[in-house]
Amino acid sequence: TLNLRYQNAARCYVYLADVSKLDNKADGEMTWEEAFRTSRWFTRGWTLQELIAPRLVDFFSLEGERLGSKLLLESEIQEITGIAKNALRGDALSNFGIKERRSWAERRNTGIEEDEVYC
Repeated sequence: TLNLRYQNAARCYVYLADVSKLDNKADGEMTWEEAFRTSRWFTRGWTLQELIAPRLVDFFSLEGERLGSKLLLESEIQEITGIAKNALRGDALSNFGIKERRSWAERRNTGIEEDEVYC
């Protein structure tokens, strides 16, 4: 089961330290949308439950500017993570096969074995 602290949360705030909203395209830097797609946050095992469990998730840039909600960025998140949109929308995890759910975790890295199991 997902950690109840996330499942019962009214809203989850995600700070993406590696995503800048500043317009650096002229300097050859990525746009925030490109940086969002490659953010380390999407590869960390322990953030999986932060993404799936709460109904409302807001993403913020390095500068603290709101990038959008899980709902607004749903298509991008689905492409990045492979997580079905219905799972992102809060459908019961029992509606998804074990193989599919494991694939969401396999795309993520953890530092210790316990975190991998928890993920």
